[in-house]
Amino acid sequence: MNSSRIEGLDFARALAMFGMLVMNFMVVTGAQGNGAPLLVWFTNLFEGRAAATFVLLAGIGISLMTKRARLSSEKTVIRNTRVSLFKRSIFLFILGMLLYAVGWDGDILHYYGVYMTIAALLILASPKIITLFIIVFASLAQLYQVTFNYMSGWSPTKPFLEYLDFWTLTGFLRNLFLNGYHPILPWICFLLIGMLIGRLNLTDIGIRKTLFIFSSVTLIMTELLSKILVVSLDSILDVESAKFLFETGPIPPNIFYLVSNTASAILIILLCIYLDEKFPTNWLIRSLIYTGQLTLTHYVSHVLIGIGILLLSNKVILFNGFVEQPLSFTFSYACLFFIASIIFSVLWRLKFKRGPIELLMRKYS
Repeated sequence: MNSSRIEGLDFARALAMFGMLVMNFMVVTGAQGNGAPLLVWFTNLFEGRAAATFVLLAGIGISLMTKRARLSSEKTVIRNTRVSLFKRSIFLFILGMLLYAVGWDGDILHYYGVYMTIAALLILASPKIITLFIIVFASLAQLYQVTFNYMSGWSPTKPFLEYLDFWTLTGFLRNLFLNGYHPILPWICFLLIGMLIGRLNLTDIGIRKTLFIFSSVTLIMTELLSKILVVSLDSILDVESAKFLFETGPIPPNIFYLVSNTASAILIILLCIYLDEKFPTNWLIRSLIYTGQLTLTHYVSHVLIGIGILLLSNKVILFNGFVEQPLSFTFSYACLFFIASIIFSVLWRLKFKRGPIELLMRKYS
């Protein structure tokens, strides 16, 4: 493991990126559930978990990046760190809005911009204060989900594919904070939890074991409780209402989703750190680490190139008369795109330490 960088985190970013490719390509091609049962089961494992892992990793990264400011009493250091985070927030927000403007309704970057703005304000906050914010944000999200129409703004004929009033102030704020793909409430909680984890010594095996046990038990208990509640309350609630409140899927992102996906994200991250330590020179792990270090570049490329190719091939359901593609095709396409991304990353890292878009963001911030 690199002494100045926990490269297992980059490894985890690469795996999260693969899950993101699978999910996003499935959404745009309408392939979800359209395949062999085993493949459907496997790809459904990525639903919501890849993006949650990304955001949690971002929180860890922010804590590592701001460690000096957090431990320092120098106002200049603290101010410069906050300014750098604010600049990165603006960069990501603008980049995300540009992707949205060219037709990528599933963008997460503009949400990231707001997440990071909130994080910049909390870099000096104590763990208790951050935990309080997590509880408040999660509670507000759950309250909204049970008291308002969660489908507000989404096209009734193209749900979760087209947001009708995104480009109005009301629609934009509703999408951003309440019911978009990755709304601030409660997705900011993943980032804040990541910030708490990032303050721990993740090179300490004892701390990692404690996190592993706690996350494993939490994941199992949450999934079991979710299933028990959905089944046992069907006599009181209709099936759809029970699923809405207690399932661990990303829509809506309820408390069960938040807890389950936090636990699974932590487990993935811990596994990646362990494997990087165990096999520090393994060529595949090294290649995936390089890929994880270029995830911002790959995110943009999967929209402009990956989805662009699907669009030109008439595979995008919004533009081909809602003709769904086989899951086997979409999964294979995601695998090929991921392999191409790995190859690009390895070749790029022969000459540069950061990806092209990462370099732009660093230069700006």
